[in-house]
Amino acid sequence: MEYFNRQVMLWGEDVQLSLQNKKIAIIGCGGLGSSIAFALGASGIGEVHLIDFDDVSIHNIHRQIAFKLDDEGKNKASVNADIIKQRSPYVKTVVHKCDFKTFAQTGVELDLIMDATDNLDTRAQISSYAKDNELPWVYGSAEAYHGQVCLFEKASFNDLFKITQRAPAGITCPMVMQIASLQANLALRYLAGLSVKKDFLYYLFFNDEGEQVIQRFSLSM
Repeated sequence: MEYFNRQVMLWGEDVQLSLQNKKIAIIGCGGLGSSIAFALGASGIGEVHLIDFDDVSIHNIHRQIAFKLDDEGKNKASVNADIIKQRSPYVKTVVHKCDFKTFAQTGVELDLIMDATDNLDTRAQISSYAKDNELPWVYGSAEAYHGQVCLFEKASFNDLFKITQRAPAGITCPMVMQIASLQANLALRYLAGLSVKKDFLYYLFFNDEGEQVIQRFSLSM
């Protein structure tokens, strides 16, 4: 409990111990995924599954905080798993070097799915899988100077978003970290049994004056 001292101060030992029985999956271990893995990997969650078939490229490193220059060519999920183990030996990590469709066939039982992908098609797959298995999932996307976050429970991502293929715009590291932080906060509150808004979309952006704006939309159907 000394390791988790500051969290225990928030919610007590019983809640902290309950996190050891939770299992989550982080789908995508790049920008959002590596920040989420940093935030949740040392929080005391019992089992973290890391899913990514991709290897680290040089252009990833500036915004994907898990990676260093000598990680180029290594599998992203494996690097994140090693970092979690180095920081918190109390968490079991499981690496899946595959896409989400393949992972979904493993039948792993989960409490929560973290979306850290970078394409709408995979998010549509996550949404369908979550619906079929009655699993909540935390959606997150970041691009340019804006991003979106939502803890989906009953609302359908596939019904609310148009699924298209398009090239992503540029992005800065702080924007990625900010969206991932919001995702991780929603996830941790949910797993700890604290009050959290579900099916509620947060849209965050910086306007032309550099002012941060957050808009909120209910997605209840």
